[in-house]
Amino acid sequence: MLEAFKELHPTMQAFIGTLFTWGMTALGAALVFFVKGTNQKFLDSMLAFAGGVMIAASYWSLLAPAIEMSSESPGPAWVPAAVGFLLGGVLLMFVDRMLPAIDTDRYLHDIKDNKAKNRTALLFLSMTLHNIPEGLAVGVAFGALASSMTESTLAGALALALGIGIQNFPEGTAVSMPLHRDGMGKKKSFMFGQFSGMVEPIAAVVGASAVIVIEPILPYALSFAAGAMIFVVAKEIIPGSHEKGNVNLASMSLMLGFTVMMTLDVALG
Repeated sequence: MLEAFKELHPTMQAFIGTLFTWGMTALGAALVFFVKGTNQKFLDSMLAFAGGVMIAASYWSLLAPAIEMSSESPGPAWVPAAVGFLLGGVLLMFVDRMLPAIDTDRYLHDIKDNKAKNRTALLFLSMTLHNIPEGLAVGVAFGALASSMTESTLAGALALALGIGIQNFPEGTAVSMPLHRDGMGKKKSFMFGQFSGMVEPIAAVVGASAVIVIEPILPYALSFAAGAMIFVVAKEIIPGSHEKGNVNLASMSLMLGFTVMMTLDVALG
């Protein structure tokens, strides 16, 4: 099976890889059918774990390769990584400011409490939002295989897809369970939860195609995805995991998530 996968075009590899990450989001969202009630400590630890995975992936799978690739180009090797990283954060900040303009009544009409409606809408939108750079990251990783940049390996791309898939499981849960808690039915909560990961295959194809066509943008694209992910971790995931007072639990869960992703990247990369 692996040999057949190697023969596929990198764009198709990226698409298949993110079908896996989307599937893991759906599996996490499906816990809403099996878990009775909402355990806040569980939700906070899952969110923080996801944040730790994203931080580790941002460095080992994105920033470090970007710096290594740039070392063979004219100019300081850190410039593409720094520029791309900051641009990723700036774009996500701009999009985040646009979120309040969305009419939540249209999509979350079965949640009666306006405060709960706004909270769950922000959670869903932020999760969906950060799945875009995750999809781009996987797409860029696989798209790099078609370039002449030997630093990019199939093992590294697969490790990134695996790591993102693992952290997508708690993210799916973290979307579907709060929606159900606030009054939405289990089936609809599941649909919203899995839909938050649906953008990843689309973003992956875009990322892989762009890198293949314009090879010099690869270091910028890698670091851009890292900056976008770090912005979401700092803006949504860490504060969200702390707001109910489970600071120590969330902090240790973040460290565990970081360790898991670091191990995956180093062992499989």
